[in-house]
Amino acid sequence: MGNLLTVGSVAFDTIETPFGKAERILGGAGTYISLTASYFRKPVQLVSVVGNDFRQRDLAMMEEAGIDISGVQQKTDEKSFFWAGKYFNDMNHRDTLETQLNVLGTFDPVIPESYKDCDYLMLGNLSPAVQQQVIDRLPSRPKLVVMDTMNFWISSFMDDLKTVIGNVDVLIINEEEARQLTGQYSLVVAAREINAMGPNIVVIKKGEHGALLFYHGQIFFVPALPLEVVFDPTGAGDTFAGGFIGHIARKDSTSFETMKEAMVYGSAMASFCVEKFGVEGILNRSNEEIENRVKLFRSLVQ
Repeated sequence: MGNLLTVGSVAFDTIETPFGKAERILGGAGTYISLTASYFRKPVQLVSVVGNDFRQRDLAMMEEAGIDISGVQQKTDEKSFFWAGKYFNDMNHRDTLETQLNVLGTFDPVIPESYKDCDYLMLGNLSPAVQQQVIDRLPSRPKLVVMDTMNFWISSFMDDLKTVIGNVDVLIINEEEARQLTGQYSLVVAAREINAMGPNIVVIKKGEHGALLFYHGQIFFVPALPLEVVFDPTGAGDTFAGGFIGHIARKDSTSFETMKEAMVYGSAMASFCVEKFGVEGILNRSNEEIENRVKLFRSLVQ
């Protein structure tokens, strides 16, 4: 197994969907990624920041799940990052009702010495400047550097974003963002243009239509699992990323075969995530449950 370091937000979310509303529940990219990855590789080293309002029981739960939280700063004079959103009948789209950056607005990632020999680095959705800081603060390059991003950074911080993209091995992005980043409608052409920016490997998420892996000229597709109910899509992409990098760290391999398996495990974990509010769908899953869900995906792929 390889050491896994993940960097991302740990936050509170208020989420409203056609199925109900959940207020100030645990969320954030770092939370979803590390909780999911912990099923495959323990401990998961987490670098993040929270405020004085953050619940100690949530930190204790994360630690119990196998997350090393010694890299999580707690600011006593600021509040935690907060996001509120509302989904409508079309669960592919949402309205952001409120965003409070709070501690995330001045986040200066502090990487503990024990984290600096990581084999795998997962950069969750954060400002490109912070993502680049993390890369710069590691004394040696990990075996694999993976990053996620979103349309806000593409729209407003393109130069900074391209700098980070040029320094990573894998970019995980959704289809809308891939088209926005490259100006190309064809995802095959978009992936090729992203390759030219630096990453040899591109993962394009297509929501309810699955995900594509572009690996050194080879392409692999994993479909989404048809579910009776999609309860809350929040965090599904981060959960996918956690399963993806978690499996790679577990196998300690960056081969095409390992990454194809990682796509399936990421998709399986994301399918659990959307079945309940927040992180509830990915908590307390047994290995048997995970492997049974993976078998369903493999039957679709085969």
